[in-house]
Amino acid sequence: MTIDNKPRLTTIATLPEHYFLENIAVRADGSMLVTALNRKELWWVPAPAKDATIGAVLVDRLEGLPMSIVEAEPDVFYVSSMAPAALDRFDLRGWTPGAPVNRTRVLTFESHAAGLNGSCLLAPGVILIADCAAGLIWRVDLTEDGLAGTAKVWLRHDSMTPGTDPERAVHLTQTFSIPYPGVNGVRAAEQSDHVYYTGSWEQTFMRVAVDPVTHERVGEPEVVAKGIHAVDDFCMDENAGVAYITTHIDNTLHRVPLDPAASATEATIVAGDPIDHRFLGPSSAAWGRGAGDYGRVAYVTTDGGHTPPNPAGIIKPASVVRVEF
Repeated sequence: MTIDNKPRLTTIATLPEHYFLENIAVRADGSMLVTALNRKELWWVPAPAKDATIGAVLVDRLEGLPMSIVEAEPDVFYVSSMAPAALDRFDLRGWTPGAPVNRTRVLTFESHAAGLNGSCLLAPGVILIADCAAGLIWRVDLTEDGLAGTAKVWLRHDSMTPGTDPERAVHLTQTFSIPYPGVNGVRAAEQSDHVYYTGSWEQTFMRVAVDPVTHERVGEPEVVAKGIHAVDDFCMDENAGVAYITTHIDNTLHRVPLDPAASATEATIVAGDPIDHRFLGPSSAAWGRGAGDYGRVAYVTTDGGHTPPNPAGIIKPASVVRVEF
């Protein structure tokens, strides 16, 4: 179902065409960090000025393909990468745009961890990372100083399975590809002690209960919604009890209740239907950090239609889009 009352979309920053912007984190000052997957780059986007398009600044180039970003403590971010599968720490305390950044390799994963993708902070010092190629979620426990960590499998489930059709493999660069993603985005819901995740190949939105003391999963995952081309990440409004899921190759944003009992009848498309050229290839979403932003103002990364299919072969500059509900 599509709603009539559309959110307001405003492009607040652009990068060149054929940049695959994968993930986004909003800092306390309103500026943002964005990963450019196919360029092996991390970018900084200034806090948006009213009705103004502003520029972005390169923060660093990485060895692998940077995917998700987690803020584990104020202005300290962890970026997961593919090829090689690794976790890097970026300490932005005192950093200014254009200056060298303080980066530390925290962890290199086992060789079979091929598809590190979405991630979230589950508890202080505990990060979950979806592996969309291995079909599981890793748990990373950081050391007290945050400079190292250990990884173990937190959850493996049929809903996380990647695609088996070789013709639908995803070619992230000319030399590196993965199967069609399985588990993709992952977020922790603090109010309900659940972790939610998207299963791209199975077209599902799932959740699993979490023990608030041990931070281990409790019981088996349950289906929240089916039939959504959830080929990427999402953000949640726990106060309203909804998630906003980016579909990437479908160029849409879905609002889905977090309660499985309501999702079957109340899931709606809130952006991208009909197609909007400002919203081609949406890949991740994060709430603004200003007063009143939570649940009302989100920022979404797009790849501008770089990843097929897209309407009529249209390619636009990759962008960060403000979505005001």
